[in-house]
Amino acid sequence: MNKHTTTKASIAVGAGALLAIALPLSASAHVTITPYTTEPGSYALITVKVPNESATASTKIVEVDIPTNSPFASVSYVPVAGWDVALVTEQLPKPVKLDGNELKEAVTKVIWTAQPGHEIRDGELQLFPLSVGPVPDTGKILLPTTQTYTDGTVVAWSDSGTQADHPAPVLYVTDAPVVSHDADAEVTSASQDESLRSTDAASASSSDAVARGLGIGGLVLGAIGVALAVVIMRRTAAS
Repeated sequence: MNKHTTTKASIAVGAGALLAIALPLSASAHVTITPYTTEPGSYALITVKVPNESATASTKIVEVDIPTNSPFASVSYVPVAGWDVALVTEQLPKPVKLDGNELKEAVTKVIWTAQPGHEIRDGELQLFPLSVGPVPDTGKILLPTTQTYTDGTVVAWSDSGTQADHPAPVLYVTDAPVVSHDADAEVTSASQDESLRSTDAASASSSDAVARGLGIGGLVLGAIGVALAVVIMRRTAAS
């Protein structure tokens, strides 16, 4: 086998392996929060999950907007190593009654900025915990998030609806979580607790099915790459 043939075989094997790995990783590259449900009046500890979606740039800034029509009286953060945090407090357009008090100003934005060398790189995921409360008695709270890359690219996770390309993270309070890709499809069970349990089960089942499908697809593509390499080597040996 000559050097040129060996190189072609290696490329075929490598391509199959890369496809097998890349497909599962690209399946859930969205900015999300967990947990995504809470109770009115509670103090919720949520985590903003930020994956890096660029193969050539790193994430250096993450900004979460808190709506002024459903603010929190208290917003605090858990320090993340290598990241500086700023809480932006502003006057609200109009006072909001919350937990028996009138709120005239509140934190409207949380900004995390990476220190040099701590950016979120390709293939990495960073977690940003926040404590917020008391949670307003409302249906759901959208938390639009902006992701800024080292090459200047800015991605706004601010769209509504699960079919959007860049959906905003949502904290469900009294509304039932969306359980399908249809933005209008929500759980309608009379019992909120049963609805949430059904939603969690459906979501887990759907996620498992997608993961299995992507994993099988990746393995098939990897096998094709190996098969191509074997064919090339046999043809070379026969010539």
